[in-house]
Amino acid sequence: MAVPVLKQGDLLIASIQAALSDADLVELRDALADRVGRFRSRGVIVDVTALDVLDSFATRTLRSIAYTTKLRGASTVVVGIQPDVAFAMVQLGLGLDGIATALDLEDGIAYIASVTERGGRRGG
Repeated sequence: MAVPVLKQGDLLIASIQAALSDADLVELRDALADRVGRFRSRGVIVDVTALDVLDSFATRTLRSIAYTTKLRGASTVVVGIQPDVAFAMVQLGLGLDGIATALDLEDGIAYIASVTERGGRRGG
């Protein structure tokens, strides 16, 4: 797989280090959906800090990852969207509506902790 997925406690962390092909993005989506169930993960963090562009397919796939993992019982947060990437996404009308985002990995971990601690529920 083009993206390493690390298991840290009950979290999965996928750190995207370079632009991915559409096939790599689909492979990441499928791998995360599988691993959420296999490892009984309560949260998924997708780190896009290294990316200098998010195209429409990548944006749709990030939404798909978040919706799929939510249906599997885990909360997802996308972290590390760079300012120029955010500006470009807004100008192109690309959004992550309903998907949690955070500034960095530390904030992403805190977000997952806060979501899963509220009422002791899974998902989000």
